[in-house]
Amino acid sequence: MASITGWAHTPFGKLTDKTVEALIGDVANEAIEKAGLSADQIDAVCLGTFNAGLVRQDFTGSLVSSAVPELRHVPATRYENACATGSAAIHGALDRIAAGKARHVLVIGVEKMTALPTADVGNVLLKASYVEEEADIDAGFAGIFGRITSAYFQKFGDQSDALAHIAAKNHANGTLNPLAHMQKDFGFEFCNQISDKNPYVAGPLRRTDCSLISDGAAALVISHDEAAEAMEHVVSFRAAEQVNDYLALSKKDPTEFLGARMSWNKALESAGLTLDDLSFAEVHDCFTIAELIEYEIMGLAKRGQGGDIVRSGETAIGGRLPVNPSGGLKAKGHPVGATGVSMHVMATKQLMGEVAGAKVKDAKLAAIFNMGGTAAANYTSILERLR
Repeated sequence: MASITGWAHTPFGKLTDKTVEALIGDVANEAIEKAGLSADQIDAVCLGTFNAGLVRQDFTGSLVSSAVPELRHVPATRYENACATGSAAIHGALDRIAAGKARHVLVIGVEKMTALPTADVGNVLLKASYVEEEADIDAGFAGIFGRITSAYFQKFGDQSDALAHIAAKNHANGTLNPLAHMQKDFGFEFCNQISDKNPYVAGPLRRTDCSLISDGAAALVISHDEAAEAMEHVVSFRAAEQVNDYLALSKKDPTEFLGARMSWNKALESAGLTLDDLSFAEVHDCFTIAELIEYEIMGLAKRGQGGDIVRSGETAIGGRLPVNPSGGLKAKGHPVGATGVSMHVMATKQLMGEVAGAKVKDAKLAAIFNMGGTAAANYTSILERLR
């Protein structure tokens, strides 16, 4: 397949003084340098950004050469697939390498979200829902996942305490990630109680159940395996799978994440691995209910029993499968177009022994699950450190 040979990641947060172009430049140069390459060795650029009105400037792929003039004549293509935009850009790079059209591809994920008022951000993100039926749901995507949470609770009982355990776990991990948007340990009790600082946002979801609106960028250099043989830092793709599902909630069981399960299982099968071979996972916790359902699609728990897994500590550091040691989207932040690339960078840093949140002992194999919409575009990668 191909390997990650360079990486970079800005802090996530409210980066008032940074434009999209500046964020691109920050990570592009650093990732190329980390790979031990010069810009003239990059054969293509795959850039992921959602935008959809978050900033005025669009046609973002063509900003790369403005930030890095040496890339002026290098093919650059913009990708978009909702919250899985970054993973779509990674798959674009893998496809280009597999087709024999590139040896080294620069992948960038970037988003600037905080320039708009929160309500306007919510309206922009709703463009990634099935607008015909879902655009008028109150509270934007929080409202959509609030409905998913209510449906899950109706099927399997109130799991509010399990969601609080997920939030507390991820915030605790995020305190150890210097790039995370929120580096504060709120604790289970705070996350589990309704208060002025932790009110209901949508349905049963509280503020601590919702990921953050963030700015930021992340980048990877992905190299053909043959080219990577002579390179210093090499993390190999053991698998990279995409499975789509219906966009409309009305056409599927929104508590099942069927496309996500299929993506996850295909990745394990193509890598020749089982769940217990994995060292840790970075998964898409845009809302805590998503992580809980993902425990079930991953095979950690049977349907309706995801809450038992987090209560038992199986997804904590030192547990059976640590989930989101970086702090996840919940603490690290969720700049939409950057998220998929960020998850791969954090997993790579963890495998390489670099600081990336809570440390996973002897990490060798990492799984990443990133989704767009309500489990509509589902991407699973499995990474292994080679050297």
